[in-house]
Formats: sequence, C-alpha cells, structure tokens
Amino acid sequence: MTPTATYRLQLQPDFPFPAAEKAVPYLAALGVSHLHLSPVLEAVPGSSHGYDVVDHSRVREELGGEEGLRSLAATAREHGLGLVLDIVPNHMAAVPRHNRQLWEVLREGRASPYARWFDIDWAAGGDKVLLPVLAGPLGGELDAFSVDVGEDGEDGEVLRYGEQEFPLRAGTADLPLPELLDAQHYRLAWWRLARTELNYRRFFTVSELIGVRVEHPEVFDATHSKVLELLRDGVLDGLRIDHPDGLADPAAYLRQLNEATGGRWTVVEKILTGDEPLPAGWAVAGTTGYDALHRIDGLFTDPAGAAELLGRYREFAGPPGDRGGYWKATVRRAAYRVATHELASETAWLTRLATSVCTGDPALRDHAPWALRTAIRELLVRVPVYRPYVTAGEEPTRIAEETLPDDAVRDAKAVFSVPEEAAAVDVVRDLALGRLGEGEEQVSFCARFAQTASALHAKSVEDTAFYRYVPLISATEVGGDPGQPAVTVDGFHAFASRIARDWPATGTVLTTHDTKRSADVRARIAVLSECPERWAGLVAELTGATPVAAPDPQLAWQAWQSSYGCAPLPAEELGARLEPALLKAVREAGLFTSWTEPDEAYERAVTDFVAAGPGSGSGTARRLVTAFAESLAPHVRANVLGAALVQLTMPGVPDLYQGTESEYLALVDPDNRRPFRRPEGPAEEKQVVTAAALGLRRELPEVFGESGTYVPLKARGPAAGHVVAFSRSGEVAVAVTRLSLRLAEGGGWRDTVVELPDAGPWRDVLEPGAGREFTGGAVAAAELFGERPVALLRRVRG
Repeated sequence: MTPTATYRLQLQPDFPFPAAEKAVPYLAALGVSHLHLSPVLEAVPGSSHGYDVVDHSRVREELGGEEGLRSLAATAREHGLGLVLDIVPNHMAAVPRHNRQLWEVLREGRASPYARWFDIDWAAGGDKVLLPVLAGPLGGELDAFSVDVGEDGEDGEVLRYGEQEFPLRAGTADLPLPELLDAQHYRLAWWRLARTELNYRRFFTVSELIGVRVEHPEVFDATHSKVLELLRDGVLDGLRIDHPDGLADPAAYLRQLNEATGGRWTVVEKILTGDEPLPAGWAVAGTTGYDALHRIDGLFTDPAGAAELLGRYREFAGPPGDRGGYWKATVRRAAYRVATHELASETAWLTRLATSVCTGDPALRDHAPWALRTAIRELLVRVPVYRPYVTAGEEPTRIAEETLPDDAVRDAKAVFSVPEEAAAVDVVRDLALGRLGEGEEQVSFCARFAQTASALHAKSVEDTAFYRYVPLISATEVGGDPGQPAVTVDGFHAFASRIARDWPATGTVLTTHDTKRSADVRARIAVLSECPERWAGLVAELTGATPVAAPDPQLAWQAWQSSYGCAPLPAEELGARLEPALLKAVREAGLFTSWTEPDEAYERAVTDFVAAGPGSGSGTARRLVTAFAESLAPHVRANVLGAALVQLTMPGVPDLYQGTESEYLALVDPDNRRPFRRPEGPAEEKQVVTAAALGLRRELPEVFGESGTYVPLKARGPAAGHVVAFSRSGEVAVAVTRLSLRLAEGGGWRDTVVELPDAGPWRDVLEPGAGREFTGGAVAAAELFGERPVALLRRVRG
C-alpha cells in the first residue's frame, strides 16, 4: 500500500521501540498513515543512528529487539498506522569485534566464504586488508598490542589494541609480535594511511564503514532475509533505501528488491542534480524527496535579492573566487581537493584497473599509468551529476553519455601537453561508459568509476563547497543549487506536474536527519534574500558590537545567519548548539582547519567568537539579532507555513521529520538527531496547518494519491507573482504567499485575484468550525489571505 504521509522517527538507545510505541496514539491523531523508522538492524553498540549495521539477521537489541519492533507494529496497526523502514544495503560497520562476517574474512583471508561480501582489492594489499585503526604509526604503537582471550570467549585468543579486537590466523598466536602481525590476512595501520593506502570500498570517506557487494545473490539474500521476513509478516509495509549510488548496479539491485518484496512501496535516497531525471527503469516509487525540497525552498527565495546578497557577501568577506566567491569555481576546486586527497586511494584503485585493461590490449598498451591517473581525475571532477548509470558491455543511454559530455573530454585533454598522451582521456571515458567490453576488469572499472563519482560529488559539493560558498546558507542544502537558489512559480509547477505524471508516489521532504538546517531555520534565513541591504547593515553593526573578532569574515557571515536562523532558541541553548555546528562547518570547509588536520588556535578563535557574539545569550549582539528577527517575524511566518502547506499537498508522499509538525529549529547532525519529543502546550499555527492538510490526505486519498491530478491555478493582478496556487483533483485548492516582504514593500495585494477551479463553493479548512466559504471563479487575494498567508480550500458538496 502507498502511504498517504509518513513520519520519520530517529530510533536510538535513548529513544527505543517502547518510547516510539508510546508516541503512536499522538502520531495517529496527527494524521499520518505510516511511521518511518531509522535503521533497526543490529548496529555498533551505542550508535545514535543505526547506519553502522553489523548483523543483518537480527533486530537491534538496544532498541528492544525483534519483540519490541513487532510490539510497535502491532500497536501501530491498532491505531491505523503502518511502518516503513530505512535500510542500508551499501555498507556495514568495519568493526571486526561486532561484524562477524568481516571477522571471518580477516581470520581466513580470501578463502573465507564471506570474502565475496566485501568490496576488497586484495591484489593491491598483497592479499591483506588494510585496517587504518592505529592512533599513530605502527612502530610507535607496538607496546599497545597484546594477545589475549576474546571478550566473548568464543574466538579463543585474539589480538588486542586498546578496546579493539582482531582475529588471529590459525597457528599464529604464539609468534613474536612482529611475525604475528605479518602473518595475518590484514595489516593494521596508522589511520592517516586510509587516504592513500586503503584497499576496500567505503562509504564516502568513512573508513569505519566497509562496502558490501549486494550484487552477489548470496550476499543479497543474507543481508535482506530479516527485512523480507518482516515484510512478509506484515510488520513492515515499505522501505527507504539509503545511498543507492554506492551500489555497483542500482537498477539491478532495485529490480531484485522489488521482486523479493512483491512490489512494496519503496523510495530511494537519490540526490538529483538540476533537471536530472530519476532513471525511468528503476523499480521504485521515487526518491526520498530532496528534489522537492529544493523546489519548495526556491519558491521562497527572491532571485534579485539573492544576487544582491551575494554582492554584499563578497564585499564583506572578500572570499577568493574558487574558495567561496563563485559557486562553480568553488565546486571545481573542492572536487580537485577531494579527488587528490580524501579519495586518493579510490582514484589509485581506478588507475590500477585502467592500467591492467590497457596492458592486456596491444592497441591501448602504451597509455602510461600517470596519464590514465590524470585522465581519471580530470573526468571525475567534471561529472555534472552524482554518477552515470551504465553497464559494461551494453550501449550507454543518452543520459549516461551526458554525464561525460564532449566539453568535459575537451577540457580534460587540455591539461596534457602532448595530444597523443591526452588520448588517455578517451580510454577512460570509454571504460567509464562501458564501451570497452565486459571483461572482469572492465566491469569493475565501470562500476567503481560511478561509485567514486558519487562519493566525489557528495564530498566536494555537500560536504565542502556548501560550507565555503555561504552568501545565503538556506540554499546550501542537500539537493540544492546555491548558484541558482531561486525557483520560479512556473518552474515549480512544471516540476510538480512532472512528478504527478511520472512519479506520483515519490517521497517529498523538507527536513531530514541529513539536512544541514531544519526547514524552519532555512525559512527564516531565506527572508534575507528579500532584504539584503538591511542584512548587510546588521552584520556591519554586529561586527562592531562584538568584543571578539571572528577569525575570518566568511565564518562571521554564516555564523550571524545561523544565529538569526536560530533566534527563537532559548538564550541558554543558543551557544551550546551553534558552537558545534559552526565548528563542523569550518572543518568541513577545510579552508583553515579540518577533521584530519585541525588548527587548534583557529578553532579556539571560532569558539571564542561564537561565545562572544552569535551564540551569546545576552548583550548587544543578542539584542540586535532579536530585534531584527522580530521585525521579520510576519515574513518568516509566511515562509514557514507556505513551505509546509506546499509540501503536504503537492504530488508525492510527504515525509514529516520528527517534531516538524510544530516549530522545529535544528542545525546539522548531531543537533538534528536528538530524541523525539512530542510538542507540548496548545497547538501552534503550524501544527494546525499540518494537521488540517494531513487530515485531508487521509480522508481523500484518491484526491492526493497516484490517480489524483495536479493543476496550477492562476493569479492575476499587480502582485500575482507572490502567489503559488494549485488544485488537487478539482476537490482541493491550495494557495500560499511567497516573498511577503517584497509584497508588503510593493503595496500589498491591491487588486490581485486568485482564480479557483470553478465557482465552488469552497470552504477554508484552516478556519475553525464551519469556516469561511468562497464562491465565484476568482477570489481577491487580500480576502483569501486575510487571516493567514496560506489557504487550504475544500470543495463543498451537498
């Protein structure tokens, strides 16, 4: 069954199944049809997110085990709710003590029956798996090793390093330590070697998560048996698939999964870039909804103001063009950095594969490894989307070919001095597009190039450029385009119409566990695009009023935007939540400090500045930010309610993140992964809007469901551009206000009218009791939005 709406709960030891079960009556009354659960399979003990799976055959004991999950499902059923589960097919935790399959591989090497589970380049490691777990170079850590009985007593003697345990190859326990280390099927190494020496596929740059090869049937069966059992037993109704771009062949995996589940509702966490379509052949209902997030946010961003804000930011911060001054240049520089540093081991793996292919073909033999490595790097940084979808030996589609277009090839060749050496670019392109045959190495290169491209795009754009290019930080969100943050009304309607036609059961989101700022924080910050001059003036005033200077002006600009975005937080919370988020921002940006090469003096300067200014709970800066926020409150209200109502009523299945039915202010993880808390006190206006929209979706599933229609509604008059309106199946009409500050400055609604589908009558379901009714084909916008900046109308029948 297709959900009408889902509600995401972040399960963790501090919020296990019994706690979720207690929330069921409230969530059922809210109006959703399904609870959307974060991963529930056995994970590393203490994990706050569950994406570090260690055992696919068991439900996590720290959450309440399988008994607790089945009890939650039963209670949910009693209240008319189902369950949707987030699953992680791409990777497992690389923690041998808890990951039994990895333990066996490390003990038995390539001969282990589990060796096919993991994506390991055995040849590159000399038949050993490199484990980058040591705090320092091996020579300085030798005294930290010991051989002892394992913690559970079942594995005999093990190698200990601090709290970590590693299996010992049979017959090696009594060897002297240097010989013992050399005798294993793994190599323990300094953690810094992961960047260049790692020989297993990982999740992005996270060496603690090892890639799983679900393309092998036995691995698919073993890693999905419990989930499929829970589906068959009616415990689960649908699935969310984490990070499909990490898989060797996402289309084949999703086809196999669809067959195994009997076609259950499934959405994939696929990040689409620009107008990139979801591959038509994927056996899914659609994406998790970041493409919708970008379009909704863009509606409430003023393009002219965003451009002016960019100019003000450049004047204030003076960022170099390729380090935060210009979007495309910033992305390209970040991509080079990631390709040559963070993903150096991945590009080295690709180079080995390409070299081997060329060595085996006399026509290609004289392409030198350095030339192939250069070609790989130059093409990877030019892939405009996350990855191509191709199968070696098959003709690539037009869409796949567009991921490595002719201009990218031309520019990649330009870095070579000798044209004949530049021909390596053609070879790499043909390998990446699967044109050089279907041998084992060709297949491997084709898949790994796509997987690496995905990791490169995520790390260089989402995790680097988003933190360097900060004129309007509401636009630096997953799936977004900071270079073009605004979306026109016509552009939104075109997107929504396409969704209704092609993917009517796709997911839509505004806030997730991965968004860098919650929707309400972004809605507040987006208003700055309507008043760039006022914002620049405030930043100048705040700079003078803060006793501690920011260590760099780019940080100051985004820190003050963050402070304003979180202005309603209690004074005692503000600093404690801003500081870790801003420290994460500067480390991800990597301009002055980073996770692997921290600059302690710079980071102290960051924390001192945040405490004295953006995070201060009192003083001049706090008063200035609060007063500024209060002056924009009506326009923030319009953005918050407008975005919420559009998401809840547009085509697709809306997913509400925990707590977002009311005001929800959160920053990047772990701030946005705190345990669920039910809103207290009288219902806020946002709760009223949310409950009304969810109630309609539940009552009228045919209006909003897969067979429902979406028709844009027109506005006429001097302020028509400030209206977004549409009809669902001719039974519900939705209208919201956009860019309300510009609207007020322009003289208000005046003679603007909104054209309803027909004469009606239409009742405003946001009004208590009988509510307002409208008749006639056109309604004055001033009347329609007289009580609030949004309207949700239902046709009155009988």
